[in-house]
Amino acid sequence: MENIYLTIVLSPLLAAIIAGLFGRQVGRAGAHTLTILGVAVACGLSMYVLWAQLTGAAAVYNETVYQWMSVGGINLEVGFLVDRLTALMMVVVTFVSLMVHIYTIGYMHDDNGYQRFFSYISLFTFAMLMLVMSNNFLQLFFGWEAVGVVSYLLIGFWYKRPTAIFANMKAFLVNRVGDFGFLLGIAALLMYTGSLDYAEVFAQVDGLAAAQINVIGDGSWSLLTLACICLFIGAMGKSAQVPLHVWLPDSMEGPTPISALIHAATMVTAGIFMVARMSPLFEFSETALTVVLVIGATTALFTGFMGLVQNDIKRVVAYSTLSQLGYMTVALGASAYASGVFHLMTHAFFKALLFLAAGSVIIALHHEQDMRKMGGLKKYLPITYWTSLAGSLALIGFPGTAGFFSKDALIEAVGYSTIAGSGYAYFCVMAGVLITALYSFRMFFLVFHGNERIDEDARHHLHEPGWVVTLPLVLLAIPSLVIGWPTVGPLLFGDFFGNAIFVTDAHDVLGQLGADYHGPMAFLLHGLTSPVLYLALSGVVIAWYMYLKNPLLPKTVKDRFGFIYRLLENKYYLDDFNEKVVARGSRLLGKGLWRGGDTTVIDGILINGTANSIGRFAGWVRHLQTGYLYHYAFVMVIGMVVVVGWFIW
Repeated sequence: MENIYLTIVLSPLLAAIIAGLFGRQVGRAGAHTLTILGVAVACGLSMYVLWAQLTGAAAVYNETVYQWMSVGGINLEVGFLVDRLTALMMVVVTFVSLMVHIYTIGYMHDDNGYQRFFSYISLFTFAMLMLVMSNNFLQLFFGWEAVGVVSYLLIGFWYKRPTAIFANMKAFLVNRVGDFGFLLGIAALLMYTGSLDYAEVFAQVDGLAAAQINVIGDGSWSLLTLACICLFIGAMGKSAQVPLHVWLPDSMEGPTPISALIHAATMVTAGIFMVARMSPLFEFSETALTVVLVIGATTALFTGFMGLVQNDIKRVVAYSTLSQLGYMTVALGASAYASGVFHLMTHAFFKALLFLAAGSVIIALHHEQDMRKMGGLKKYLPITYWTSLAGSLALIGFPGTAGFFSKDALIEAVGYSTIAGSGYAYFCVMAGVLITALYSFRMFFLVFHGNERIDEDARHHLHEPGWVVTLPLVLLAIPSLVIGWPTVGPLLFGDFFGNAIFVTDAHDVLGQLGADYHGPMAFLLHGLTSPVLYLALSGVVIAWYMYLKNPLLPKTVKDRFGFIYRLLENKYYLDDFNEKVVARGSRLLGKGLWRGGDTTVIDGILINGTANSIGRFAGWVRHLQTGYLYHYAFVMVIGMVVVVGWFIW
């Protein structure tokens, strides 16, 4: 199996290298053919690996593939841990990536950076596979940083746009904050355990839980709590949790295919996967779980509010991603790790679908993204319409869709949780259901229904894009609707994950929820009586009334609640705070250190000051060299008097 795992990882990498370095030689067709083939091979083999794990044809694989070096007894290795959790992530990453690769042929058709873009997205797939397949923290950190590097390249892909470069830099700086915490967490675990291998670290969890560390003064912290919180700070950056969420909406400056890949299956899911993989550590720190729970709940609700006031079609979907990532994080904090991963999987399908559908609308309207200039597109874009409806229904958790099974189970699990902050989290995720339905169908109605507000030039050329765009939409719509039926039982209430996820008996909320599970149909029937369904339907009805039945009402609400609208439109002024306080303060601090430390102390005193002092001293000494013999004789006499006087004294 090792050769299969190597092929899965290396085929996208090899394709990326050829398309990137030899793009002119292979041409456009060669670039997309090679990268699609590389990802297709990885996808097909990943599906085989998942099948082998499920049937027992392959055992859990945890081996070193290559040892880089050994320093002070610490082994720096490349290794693979392939279990059912890994296999599921491999399938999700490669399948969504394959759909994005095919879609890109149509979306980037006229772009001068065609080969470069295919190289980047294939490299992105390689980086994410390295991350999810790692069996040690060194390789995890490599994949963690690699997906970050490629995301920066893709967000700033149109590098001639100042907004793209700003978004690129913003993503880089915000993630540096998270990655610093992540690195500290790894260092804390390494300091105590002396190992970077997952299995060896997990085996010492009892000692980690008992160990104390002094952080500030004489105050001591649980080493495990500190390490878990630091690891989660890394997840806050990658998976865009408040307050490190500010980079993700601006990532829309990149082309739409990469928005789908970042938001659905790669970078932002890395933090969710990492916390689930680290469940043997987080389970022994209720403080860390509370932090995860509260941050996730805050993200789920308050970023959803911002989606209500967006007019850019891609930004609405982006804020939806932020909110749904908050839901996944809440599940992790409630120890319902399987539920968080389940929602990650279903979300990958319907969120990729919604982004690619938004891209289809943008293509049809000649890159118009303002929903106020759309409307009535149902008759022009029937495939995009129906697939968008499928994605929107899955997003709001409509009964029977994939999102229904994953989101309802997640909310129920939070309701069973006894972790501190679970009451606040339950309120946030319940309120978020209404908000999600409202902004989702606000977008749907504004784009596809109502009066046409389309530019006349765009209207004359308005038609459904080609099959390379619509085929991925259809293939993503299918799992968005049906994948929950066969998977809800095994993933949530069965033994699908085995030992990959660890939950203590005291935190086993899914076990309590599973006591009443009697199959997907019974789950569906139970959902029909749940308040979650009525909150979602209320959001749809409110959106229909406000944007189709009484389209003047939103303007009235905006005027009546102007302060709240401005607060949401300005993203709670967090960007202003970051730019005017954090960024400006950092620049002023740097300027002060430059002037006071570099210019005054280092250059002025240590370097130039030393040289100038020597020069001045040499100037004084020069006056002693007069060339007159009697001057030298006088100095000699004075010197002898001093020496004799010293000896006499």
